Amino acid sequence: MGKYEYSLGLNEFKSKDLRLWQALIAEFIGNLILNFFACGACTQQEDGTFKALAFGLGVFMAITIIGHLSGGHVNPAVTVAMLVAGRISVLRAVFYIVFQCLGAIAGTACVKILLDSNYHNGLGHTNLAPNISELQGLGIEFFLGLVLVLTVFGACDGHKPDSRYTAPLAIGMSVTLGHLGTIHYTGASMNPARTLGTAFATDNWNAHWVYWVGPVLGGVAAALLYTQVLEAKAPAKSNETAEKYRTHADERELRKLEGSRDFA
Repeated sequence: MGKYEYSLGLNEFKSKDLRLWQALIAEFIGNLILNFFACGACTQQEDGTFKALAFGLGVFMAITIIGHLSGGHVNPAVTVAMLVAGRISVLRAVFYIVFQCLGAIAGTACVKILLDSNYHNGLGHTNLAPNISELQGLGIEFFLGLVLVLTVFGACDGHKPDSRYTAPLAIGMSVTLGHLGTIHYTGASMNPARTLGTAFATDNWNAHWVYWVGPVLGGVAAALLYTQVLEAKAPAKSNETAEKYRTHADERELRKLEGSRDFA
């Protein structure tokens, strides 16, 4: 039972150090922030650049606020990718996705409640463009999930410690890039929870599966690609310790020699 307890994540319910409940609240808040502000921005503007900046900044802010508690996934595609890479347990991944979806639904619901219906403007819901088929949309969302998760793994690579300082910004910029490149074709979801939130609020479930399967498959492909090919190599073990002792030994010998000269 012990082996399965750790692989499934059952031990995380008992551990006070892993703070699972705080991580779940963090993921809820992260997605609430993203959907409230970014989808709120979509009610004001049709301009794709404006929306791209709103979603990029929304992700940047969310990760900055909650990253230290949950890792700042804020996206089921990222969570599944981390699961595939063995970075999180099965149960933690499942609970993360549930709370991400609840946070996205809550965020969009707040926008819907607080604004008059004349200002809703679709609440930022993602839709396929008229001449884009579901298969084409799937391909576009696949690449969006791919670039996002590659950025996440690259920014959080343990063998590239300097990247961690810019990780929230880098991940936010990857979201901005994805929107700039594809927002007019699929709405550039990149995030199944984000689209679930607006689908729930607008009761529009057209081609909804595309926004789950595409980013998740792209995230899985990115996790495998990065961990097997692109991951930075661990720095070679230096002879720093041996060098330190050698230096101390040399200093002792010099002191002995200097002492012998004084007696002479």
